[in-house]
Amino acid sequence: MDKKTYFISADLEGVTDVTAWCETEKGKDGYEAASTQMTKEVAAACEAILEAGHEVVVRDGHETARNIIHDMLPYGVRLMRGWACHPGSMMAGISDRYAGALYIGYHSPAGSDESPLAHTMNYDKLVSLEINGRLASEFTLNSLYAAEKGVPSIFISGDAGICRRAKEEIPGIVTMATKECKGTSTFNLHPRESLDLIKAAVAEALKAPAPIRDIPESLELIVKLKKHEIARAALCYPGVRRISEDTVAYTAHSPAEVNVMFGAILG
Repeated sequence: MDKKTYFISADLEGVTDVTAWCETEKGKDGYEAASTQMTKEVAAACEAILEAGHEVVVRDGHETARNIIHDMLPYGVRLMRGWACHPGSMMAGISDRYAGALYIGYHSPAGSDESPLAHTMNYDKLVSLEINGRLASEFTLNSLYAAEKGVPSIFISGDAGICRRAKEEIPGIVTMATKECKGTSTFNLHPRESLDLIKAAVAEALKAPAPIRDIPESLELIVKLKKHEIARAALCYPGVRRISEDTVAYTAHSPAEVNVMFGAILG
C-alpha cells in the first residue's frame, strides 16, 4: 500500500457540546473545554489516518487559528497555526499532493436555522451567501477550493445540518454528526462517543474516497450583508454589483477568485 498524505481543516462551532458564541472565543467562558474537545476530535481523525499507514497535516481554521493543542495530537502530526494571508484561508497549504481533504468541527451556514452558531466566514458582516442559487457554507467554499487543487473531500464532522448539506453537495462523502440543533440549543452525543464515531467514520472514508466535486464554469454569488454601508464599501471591489441596499452580487470563475473577493470585502 502506498503511503498517502491527507489534509484536515478544523473548525470549532461544529464540535460536540459547543453551543454558545462565548465558547468559541479565546478567554471567554467555556472556550478551554471547547478547544480541548476540538483537539480530541481532530486527534481521533488523525489516529484513523495514521493507523491506516498514511500521513496527515492539520490546518487550524477557527478564529485565531491557534486553538488546537498540538501535544494532544498523535506523534508525527504536523499542525498549521495562524493565518497565512493566503486565498485558501481555512484550506491554506492544500495542494495536489494530498490524497483527500477532511473537515472536523464544521457548522451550518449563515441563513440557515440548523445551528445556534450558523454563520459563513464572518458572523459580524454576512447574513447569507448563495452560490448559483444555493445557500453556501464554509464547507461549500472550502471543498470547491480543494477540488480546484485536485483534492477530493472525503469526510466531514459537525452539526447534523452541515452533514446533510455536505451529502447533498457531494454524494458519497462520509459524514458524522456530533449534534442536532434546535433554536439556541444543541442535543449532543457524549464527547467520547463522538471520538469513537469520528475515528470509525474516517477509517471508512479512507477505503472509498469520494470523487472530486465538480466546479461550475461560473460561480454566481449573491451576498447579503448585515449593514448597508458594508454593501456600499463592497462596490469598491472590481466586478461587485449592487442588488439592493444590503445585498451585492459577483460572478467568479474559480473558487480561488471567490476567496480573494471575500477577503477584500469582509476583511
